[in-house]
Amino acid sequence: MNNGLFEDLFVLEMANNHWGKVERGIRIIEEHARIIRFNNVRAAIKLQFRDVDTFIHKDFRDRQDIRYVKKTLATQMSAGDLAVLVNTIRKNGCIPMATPFDEKSVDLCVDLGIQIMKISSSDTNDWFLIEKMAKTRKPMIVSTGGSPHKDLADLVLFFENRNIPLAINHCVAIYPSEDSELELNQIDFLRNRYPNHVIGLSTHEYHDWTTSLTIGYAKGARTFERHIDIEADNIPVSPYCSLPHQIDQWFKAYRKVREMCGGSGAQQRIAPKKEIDYLHTLVRGVYASRDMPEGHALTDDDVYLAIALQKGQISCREFMRGEVLLKPCAKDQPILIDMIDSPYAHNDELKQLIYNRGI
Repeated sequence: MNNGLFEDLFVLEMANNHWGKVERGIRIIEEHARIIRFNNVRAAIKLQFRDVDTFIHKDFRDRQDIRYVKKTLATQMSAGDLAVLVNTIRKNGCIPMATPFDEKSVDLCVDLGIQIMKISSSDTNDWFLIEKMAKTRKPMIVSTGGSPHKDLADLVLFFENRNIPLAINHCVAIYPSEDSELELNQIDFLRNRYPNHVIGLSTHEYHDWTTSLTIGYAKGARTFERHIDIEADNIPVSPYCSLPHQIDQWFKAYRKVREMCGGSGAQQRIAPKKEIDYLHTLVRGVYASRDMPEGHALTDDDVYLAIALQKGQISCREFMRGEVLLKPCAKDQPILIDMIDSPYAHNDELKQLIYNRGI
């Protein structure tokens, strides 16, 4: 599966579908797209698709006491309005993405050319919807919030068997989440359990915009999701949403943690020259403890170790008992690589390294 498209992907979800207002949605997209461009990251802006006429049973549409029903009706948008927003996302250089909550909305995703689809935490065992989504063969991201592990395992196997790219986001579906509720160690569990999938992090905390991302990245999460909003139209911003300046902090935290984590954790790093040069200043060189003639076989009593290490001098790392002097060496003089019959003396690359180090 081509899971590389999820690597270092940021998903910005337009909270509450921007309250069903096209103009507000355009502003949210444009203001966050500027932050995305400034930070030079790869980002998707995600919408929520619901076919409200079929999604909510007709007998419950007047139930204002049911919060989800009330909010869904208040944020309802036509396919034409959603098309405007999808085109705005594309024009602003972002990837159009959507969470479809019903089968008709999956068809709308296809019609609008949505590139990545999201399976919400509430739908990890809605097989009517999952099978419909899989038929599109589009890449998927699933959030794990509150899902039993068997449901997640079944879903992952389902997509693996169809060779459809799937990223798995650790998520706590509490809006907003307290820091103590984030359970970031679940990233370790998911990485160990599903090594062939990109593991991500979708969070709803509200105290800061840096800590969870840096911990998540260091643990191996490689796709990240936040809800976004703007302050406008006298509409209160939900505490789990991020404003443009907070998303800027989020992206900068990503840059900093990437810098600090460095290269791959799958292989040993290559130390830079300035580090090697510094360490060479701490390595002891081999000095003669007495005058010795040509042909003498060196023993421990013939030498002592001390800093500073000089250019061309063998160090404690290269000294081997029984090495024969090819020329005389006076007391307290450095024993050079050219003065002994050593395996190092016959390897031009190693010999050059010895002559390039030290003072």
